[in-house]
Amino acid sequence: MDMDYTATQSGFTQYPKLRMRNTSKDRTDPSQLFDDTSAAPGVEPAGFPGQGVGAMGYPGQTLLSDPMSNLAMAYGSSLASQGKDLVDKNLDRFLPISKLKYYFAVDTVYVGKKLGLLVFPYMHQNWEVSYQQDTPVAPRFDINAPDLYIPAMGFITYILVSGLALGTQNRFTPEILGMQASSALVWLIMEVLAILLSLYLVTVNTDLTTIDLVAFSGYKYVGMIVGVVAGLLFGRTGYYLTLLWCCISIFIFMIRTLRLKLLSEAAAQGVLVHGARNQLRMYLTMSIAAAQPIFMYWLTYHLVG
Repeated sequence: MDMDYTATQSGFTQYPKLRMRNTSKDRTDPSQLFDDTSAAPGVEPAGFPGQGVGAMGYPGQTLLSDPMSNLAMAYGSSLASQGKDLVDKNLDRFLPISKLKYYFAVDTVYVGKKLGLLVFPYMHQNWEVSYQQDTPVAPRFDINAPDLYIPAMGFITYILVSGLALGTQNRFTPEILGMQASSALVWLIMEVLAILLSLYLVTVNTDLTTIDLVAFSGYKYVGMIVGVVAGLLFGRTGYYLTLLWCCISIFIFMIRTLRLKLLSEAAAQGVLVHGARNQLRMYLTMSIAAAQPIFMYWLTYHLVG
């Protein structure tokens, strides 16, 4: 407490000097324990609207408000959009993603019925593919429609079963398994290319696409898997008997499926049609169907000891 001295006749009288509240020296928050000395004198602390920001604003706001920056961003977005459209267009030309979705539109019921049809096609009567407004319906709605799910899963399962068969004979190595997968893939590609070349030479007018041929050629992996598994369980006798059954089944399946695609309408219905072109189509259909058992035996006989 400061003291104030006042002169009187008797001397000096001492009075306490009191400080008034709310003076300029004491204009701080009563709840604040210490004074804020972080800011320089005369500069208000930043962090609230109107305090220390001023007319400059934030640094990003200046960049965004620049017309040249906005123009550059719009131009970059336009280039990115055009590049994406160009990539999608070229990709769809060589690898039709939209069409591939159709071949994988399957469900559990379809897969079960299709596997039964591949192993036992003898009682099936109607082999025509259903259409809706000139467009084939999805495979899950039509058992006769080709799909890529079963061939793809069949190929992968065949590689795994091959590794299992080689392992039971102490012949498994990663290199041999890789050669097995490469060999099966190369034979499949060569088969599809040979069919395409034959269709071109015979000048067959058909709605079969390359993906359809891959699907039909890949159905033989089902019989190959069944044959190898039978060989693992019952020996070579079980392998030969099961593979023979599967070969006959895939032969009949391919004949009844491809005749509607390759032969003329009358010949597909079983009517004898004379003509060199129809004879060539019939031979081509028989050759494609007969090639399936040959590939099935060639790719599996060495897996059974």
